[in-house]
Amino acid sequence: MADAPYWVALSRVTELGAKRIRLLFDYFNSAEKAFKASEEELFASGLPARAVNAVLQDRKTINPEREWERLESLGIQVVTLADGNYPTLLSQIYDPPVVLFYRGELNITGEPGLAVVGSRKATEYGKTVANKLAFDLAGAGVAVISGMARGIDTSAHFGALQAGGKTVAVLGCGLDICYPPENRKLRDDIVRSGLLLSEFPPGTMPKPHHFPMRNRIISGLSLATIVVEAAEKSGALITADCALEQGRDVFAVPGSINSPNSRGCHKLIKEGAAMVEHAADILSELGFLNVQYEERQSAALTPVQKKILQAIEFEPVQFDDLVERSGLDAQVLAVALVELELTSFLKKLPGNYFLRV
Repeated sequence: MADAPYWVALSRVTELGAKRIRLLFDYFNSAEKAFKASEEELFASGLPARAVNAVLQDRKTINPEREWERLESLGIQVVTLADGNYPTLLSQIYDPPVVLFYRGELNITGEPGLAVVGSRKATEYGKTVANKLAFDLAGAGVAVISGMARGIDTSAHFGALQAGGKTVAVLGCGLDICYPPENRKLRDDIVRSGLLLSEFPPGTMPKPHHFPMRNRIISGLSLATIVVEAAEKSGALITADCALEQGRDVFAVPGSINSPNSRGCHKLIKEGAAMVEHAADILSELGFLNVQYEERQSAALTPVQKKILQAIEFEPVQFDDLVERSGLDAQVLAVALVELELTSFLKKLPGNYFLRV
């Protein structure tokens, strides 16, 4: 790790993105030599004049040792493209980040992972579907990867955590910045049992152009990308495009033909993306679905719970109507409904209505 502080220092130089840092490393075979190189050597490496000037100016105020100490004080670790534990799938994309900052369990990236993404302005339908899909995928042993944004991303992370599974959040800012701010508890929960990742150094604020960059990492870490809900110009479609460019599969969840939030998903399906109704659709397509998984799904339900789900079907049902349909005692029904909601089999709606998901 002797070279690691210099990787971090290079990541702080303006005008140096992943491609240019990789160019420097290929030429110098050392981050330290690249950071300390003369003007002539930097030009010889192939850097354009603007980037050479940025290195010469920025390194006057960047102290690699202090940068490293700051990371340690924040509990942030680093993995570089030169390290043996760099995420294998991500290393295979066209422009992998040279430096990744992380908190949590990096080894999760060595397990099968699927991206679950979608609109920030998600509908209740979209959030419910994302939560349920993530819950079932995580329960099958698949890591759920998303961007911790509002809406679909947040619901997906919650679903994975509720299942006691693994989830990876890729940020468009430094790991010491919580964005959106209301996800602070979610971020902390992910650090405790999952992984928080970013290619941006601590202190980097979220900026619009960071998120398309972030999206290539989400898809790059994943065997496939699932778009739950997306408008025609949604950022989630950028993630889907990244996945296709990286040779990964894309799945899409259909929605109402009247919902603008589902037009992006319908467009993907028309263009050949596999349609998703249940987690089993994805697991089967990718070869993860097995008898044990199906048995676990069935065994997870008690006879009372199965009876309730049969009575609810897939239209909202009011509690009193459900008592009549199921023939169950109201108190027994109330307890079972709470259990089903906690395990993401149904969702409670205003007015004491319940919807199967």
